[in-house]
Amino acid sequence: MFINGQWREAASNKQFTSSNPATGEVIDQIPAGGAEDAVAAIDAAHAAFPAWSGRSAYERSAILYKAYTLMVERKDELAKLMTTEQGKPLRAAANETQYAADFLLWYAEEAKRVYGETIPSARGDQRFIIFKAPVGVVAAVTPWNYPISMLTRKLAPALAAGCTVVLKPAEATPLCAIAVFKILQEAGVPDGVINLVTAEDPKPIGEVFTTDERVRKITFTGSTAVGKMLAGKAGENMKRISLELGGHAPFIVYDDADPTHAAKGASLVKFLNTGQACISPNRMFVHESGVDAFIGELTSRVERLRAGNGLEQGVGIGPLVNEAAVAKVERQVEDAKAKGARVMCGGHRLMDNGLDKGNFYAATVLADVTPDMLIYREETFGPVAAVVPFKDGDDVLAMANDTTYGLAAYVYTNNMAKAMRTVEGLDFAIIGVNDINPTSAAAPFGGMKSSGLGREGGHEGIEEYLESKTAGFSI
Repeated sequence: MFINGQWREAASNKQFTSSNPATGEVIDQIPAGGAEDAVAAIDAAHAAFPAWSGRSAYERSAILYKAYTLMVERKDELAKLMTTEQGKPLRAAANETQYAADFLLWYAEEAKRVYGETIPSARGDQRFIIFKAPVGVVAAVTPWNYPISMLTRKLAPALAAGCTVVLKPAEATPLCAIAVFKILQEAGVPDGVINLVTAEDPKPIGEVFTTDERVRKITFTGSTAVGKMLAGKAGENMKRISLELGGHAPFIVYDDADPTHAAKGASLVKFLNTGQACISPNRMFVHESGVDAFIGELTSRVERLRAGNGLEQGVGIGPLVNEAAVAKVERQVEDAKAKGARVMCGGHRLMDNGLDKGNFYAATVLADVTPDMLIYREETFGPVAAVVPFKDGDDVLAMANDTTYGLAAYVYTNNMAKAMRTVEGLDFAIIGVNDINPTSAAAPFGGMKSSGLGREGGHEGIEEYLESKTAGFSI
């Protein structure tokens, strides 16, 4: 762990293992931190806050820019580590590392663009000035599915704003977090400003984060269930919180769209990170006039995806994170089959050619999915594309919005008016129109409804770490 500028073991001296999900092999032993370690990290962050927040924006910017340069230089090394620990194919890991670096660069620039304002008063002898001030100590919790970019998406704006941070990474990917902290340390982040507490059991850490009065903000990316629990506890202690939670993205293909082109896009975004992405499309609503062509092209592409260790050339599908993830996918597919869905390809666990040592499930396409199936209602977080045909007269917007989630959605149409009406009608915060990658460090990212609170990325991202202070001057 990294606390107050020092690499150290847990106070308990306990450890846990980081393993390769493709092979089951142990990679390393990691300190299993607990409540005592979390308190020590908060001590350090609290003590470091006055000096760090007192530094000029230009000084903080220079450190973030240095970290960006180091991360780009070590992109291949970081990508290999990510593939080994998390499982995604090496090319996807390299793309994520660049995405992570983009947040460091973006907030190196945004640090210098935190502006206040003046407000006219009704009184002639009064002036209002609005100042922006860093929130204070931030507690961050990050997920395993994007184990480097989700760190910089939180750390970069917090540091740019002048906050200090205590971060607990996912227990499945602690080595990726350690690598990021080493880069930030080398870039010149002062002791105590960033602190890393690794843990096998996150509950004691979360309890400290939500109850220690010195923690002024919590930022969390993960499951909706855990996010709601953290939000409740943060509310009890009046802490600011931002949450990026689950998704159940619809993928709408209208009758005027090219179903073959849409299927190409669907195959790329659905099976990204083996479907383990919160913006992954779960329900593909395809107009009946193009559904056969869509399924045919999608199935053809999915059948060509090769599963295996992401370090091997040509692999397009990596392992799922653990055995529980495989069991969830199996349960959804078997339920869909029992209720009439057709399996166009896949539909089973992969056990041949050494894949039995890892957590592999075949890339799957299901046709004729209906609302009574689990996969229609539950987030899958796995490599299964569920195709739902719709007819003229069906209210596809109502079908798409029929979920408690509201993160990402996708629309394929060549009719601009239809596209605009659909974007306006969808209860989702991130919408790709003929576009499978509607994300960027420069754009806000976050969800509506049960998909979260607040935004990360863009100029809105740094506002999450700032307070507005109003000064009224009588002159």
